[in-house]
Amino acid sequence: MGRRRDCAGDSKTGLESPLPVRIITDDEHYSIVIEEQVLHAEQSIVIATANVKDLHVKRRGRYRSILVEFQALVERGVSIRILHGAPPSRPFLESLEKRPGLSTNSRFEMMYCPRTHFKMVLVDGGFLYVGSANFTGAGLGVKNRTRRNHEAGIVTRQPDLIRTYADYFETIWSTSLCEGCGRRDVCY
Repeated sequence: MGRRRDCAGDSKTGLESPLPVRIITDDEHYSIVIEEQVLHAEQSIVIATANVKDLHVKRRGRYRSILVEFQALVERGVSIRILHGAPPSRPFLESLEKRPGLSTNSRFEMMYCPRTHFKMVLVDGGFLYVGSANFTGAGLGVKNRTRRNHEAGIVTRQPDLIRTYADYFETIWSTSLCEGCGRRDVCY
């Protein structure tokens, strides 16, 4: 194995290739996307997912809802946007309800668009994940290997790819595609 480096050529995400993208699979989703990036965001997190569930993370030896971490992040000034294609799960909503400081914070926003099926996580405008994993425990969460989905995706710091996906997300977020969608009656 060669020297480990990320998309920008350092060792933070363990990327083993100088190419601008790296394919990740299965539990690498949690370690690279969640542990190394999302939980250390400094400015922003942008998430697109077909499903949003109460994903759990391991912090200080305990498992807890990612919403605990999101609340701490927004209190530090990080903005979080979640675009989702299905109503959030009941456990996610119950966990969110326990955190009024998160749900009422203007830096935490969620938008339902039933046509959303793509999956992406963009952290601080400089790290992008695109792949099959939804924002769920079985997709991006800490679940053990016998309980998680088989997932594949790419991570990159390549500016052109990031810009393309960020622009696509923003097109949907801005509701400019809503006119004539045919599903607008179910959006909220």
